[in-house]
Amino acid sequence: YAARLTVRLLCPTTSCSVFAAHNHTILTMKIAYSLLLFVPTVGAFMPIKKSVSNDSHKLYMSTSTATSASSGMSFLSEVPVGPPDAILGIAQAFRECTDPNKVNICVGAYRDENGSPWVLPSVRAAERKMIETDVKKEYAPIDGDQEFVKLALQFAYGADLDYATTAAVQTLSGTGACRIGGEFFGRFLGKGHKIYLPNPTWGNHVNIFKDCGLDVQRYRYYSSETNGLDLAGMLEDLKNAPEGSVILLHACAHNPTGCDPTLEQWKEISDAVKAINGVVFFDSAYQGFASGDAELDAAALRLFVSEGHKVTLAQSFAKNFGLYGERCGTLSILTNSAEEKAAVMSQLKLIIRPMYSSPPI
Repeated sequence: YAARLTVRLLCPTTSCSVFAAHNHTILTMKIAYSLLLFVPTVGAFMPIKKSVSNDSHKLYMSTSTATSASSGMSFLSEVPVGPPDAILGIAQAFRECTDPNKVNICVGAYRDENGSPWVLPSVRAAERKMIETDVKKEYAPIDGDQEFVKLALQFAYGADLDYATTAAVQTLSGTGACRIGGEFFGRFLGKGHKIYLPNPTWGNHVNIFKDCGLDVQRYRYYSSETNGLDLAGMLEDLKNAPEGSVILLHACAHNPTGCDPTLEQWKEISDAVKAINGVVFFDSAYQGFASGDAELDAAALRLFVSEGHKVTLAQSFAKNFGLYGERCGTLSILTNSAEEKAAVMSQLKLIIRPMYSSPPI
């Protein structure tokens, strides 16, 4: 290692030499100066301990530091191969398949006759308009483009939403919205706080909320015997959930069953959640797909708001606008006052900043 060490003097010197002795590199010089040694295996300059003997100065650095840095990389050989994602793993297998007659039905994306995601004419028109305008390439704020956020919230909540008390941020689609919401709950409801998910649910929900440190529980939702909603089982499980539990609900077009409660059944669900002072977390990824009418598909969310629930909403536009690769979404939390909104917004930004800093423009 002595032959590979580079010595950087912070001040000039008249006499110095480098040689190896056992497992140390020793530099001897007549005048004491501060030195740094560049260790290739570490990739950085390292300070050297200084020892004085008579009129010379001996500076020592054990090569064990460099050795351990090199051998420390061996931990990679112990890293196991993780299981493929249940959905995206199949998509990868599809790409690797050489059968010319293959059809990909594993990822939720509308496709054309060539197998490519179909782009809505309205999206194409918006893209052309953006290209023709002077699009800035600045970083977006941590909370995203608030003009977009307000329009997105109006789409979900309706025109009567009180923006002055609604904390909302742009997110990396629905996954990012769920993750930020889960992190927020983990910080302010506490790690290990219970969150109830429908059984079945979108597969990534479980992974997201477990990684946020929440205690994932399930409530009955779908009956394979009746091929319909198990309302009685759902209500029983919700009523037995601990006080203050987070209750995740699919706003419409339940994934993966496609089975939604009627508006009257939603009212019963709202009452059950209210009875345990539950925290309502809606996930809305398919607004417009269930009935073909975006207003009708927002009915459950708007009912809960009218019933007094301070809901949290994860909103995605990957499916209903075909913006799969743009990762376009929002997270919103209804608060009681402008002061609460400011506090919640500040905490959401603190979660986002070290996670991905700011969303795409």
